[in-house]
Amino acid sequence: MGTKSLWLCFFLLGAVLAQDDNESDDPTSEELCLNRPADEYFRLSTEGDCRDVVRCDFNSDNNGVTRLASVRCPVGLAFDVDRQTCDWKTNVKNCDKLEKPRKIMPIFKTDEPVCPEGKLSCGNGECVEKELFCNGKPDCKDESDENACSVETDPNRAPDCDTTQCTLPDCFCSADGTRIPGALEPANVPQMITITFNGAVNVDNIDLYDEVFNGQRANPNGCQIRGTFFVSHKYTNYSAVQELHRKGHEIAVFSLTHKEDPNYWSQGSYDDWLAEMAGARLIIERFANLSDGSIIGVRAPYLRVGGNRQFEMMADQFFVYDASITASLGRVPIWPYTLYFRMPHKCNGNAHNCPSRSHPVWEIVMNELDRRDDPTFDESLPGCHMVDSCSNIQTGDQFARLLRHNFNRHFNSNRAPLGLHFHASWLKSKKEFKEELIKFIEEMLARNDVYFVTNLQVVQWMQNPTELNGLRDFQEWKEKCDIKGQPYCSLPNSCALNTRELPGETLRLFTCMECPNNYPWILDPTGDGFSVRK
Repeated sequence: MGTKSLWLCFFLLGAVLAQDDNESDDPTSEELCLNRPADEYFRLSTEGDCRDVVRCDFNSDNNGVTRLASVRCPVGLAFDVDRQTCDWKTNVKNCDKLEKPRKIMPIFKTDEPVCPEGKLSCGNGECVEKELFCNGKPDCKDESDENACSVETDPNRAPDCDTTQCTLPDCFCSADGTRIPGALEPANVPQMITITFNGAVNVDNIDLYDEVFNGQRANPNGCQIRGTFFVSHKYTNYSAVQELHRKGHEIAVFSLTHKEDPNYWSQGSYDDWLAEMAGARLIIERFANLSDGSIIGVRAPYLRVGGNRQFEMMADQFFVYDASITASLGRVPIWPYTLYFRMPHKCNGNAHNCPSRSHPVWEIVMNELDRRDDPTFDESLPGCHMVDSCSNIQTGDQFARLLRHNFNRHFNSNRAPLGLHFHASWLKSKKEFKEELIKFIEEMLARNDVYFVTNLQVVQWMQNPTELNGLRDFQEWKEKCDIKGQPYCSLPNSCALNTRELPGETLRLFTCMECPNNYPWILDPTGDGFSVRK
């Protein structure tokens, strides 16, 4: 839901009013609130227009009395008890339910052990091996072993950061995520800025990329500025992707199908994530002719992180980093970290399905941007992870202030990388947005302590933290400094293709390679011929 859901949350929170219990035979507030979290909204009745819900108010100001706080969605909206938010009424399918399904929870805390060592208690008292909890399939008869699997509750969760065990170049962690790699002083740390784009690369945005990365803008080490492109498959021009890669930009994957169903991503199986991300990489490697093994990054569509299954797949397929997890706006931004140890911040963002276990994968965390027009005066607002989700940014001047204020927030604290994440259509929606971004880039490049780099280059620097005065000779950043060769083809093949997986659709695939037999899709990523997944 993005921007809309943020606005709805504001309305939701602003609409809370305490109400006294009705004197009737209905359940008391104490009965309704027994074992119910304070932040869970539920209905008292299924009658009416599906707009009204309540939550339990355990505030100590109530003199120990549990009260119900009422909430009403705006006109035209209804409350979705499963997703716990207001949405357009046509999207809400559970108006006949009073509450979201109650899950049976395992019993972890007891006065005396109820299970032998190495086992834990299911909700029904059954004892099951500890390692079977939160493994993605129910092993308790009541299925409770899969109901307490968050970063905080998974009994097999990754341990807290231990800097004696977690050392560079392979592992990096800190208790709160704000520590600078190599224990460098902030004044000696380059302020890295990453510009990333999500989505298909095609005629709608190639001109924008050529304008921002025009070959004339160089970092202080003399190398041209670079961006990271999370490419989705449908409508992508692979000859254009090949050209971006030749110019030194990083190509990463944003899925093969980009399905709109959010649960497909949040609850996706290992095989789903394998087909989507490894499949997307296979397509890019083949049709953009990338044979150097450089596609190592993943971003989940709609930032719907897929929990442990996504990261297990990434480790098995040698993806180096994910860039989908957001960190709430805080006083000091968070550095990227490895997932060998526990995440150093709350699981923020869509669907809250962060990995709880240990994984040999880097997380290029998306620090939320402060979108206030006047940070010295304005009231506090939630941050935004994508620049285009900062719904209050309507003018070029506002965008310019957003860029400079957030730069200063990072630069004047711990110099954690500043991520500017875009959908190209937003930057093209108003001419002044693109102009202000270019103005900002050129202003930053006039300094000697700011570098526009790719996500991979951020990881490379963190693995070998190098002070500002040594960056001109920092070999990892010199590898793609010079653009070699000429465009691979001036006139790509325009392949008109279809596939049994998308009946009735004819899609064009632009590539400098030979046309495949079919349009590549999830069961046939090479386009060579249809196969059935076992």
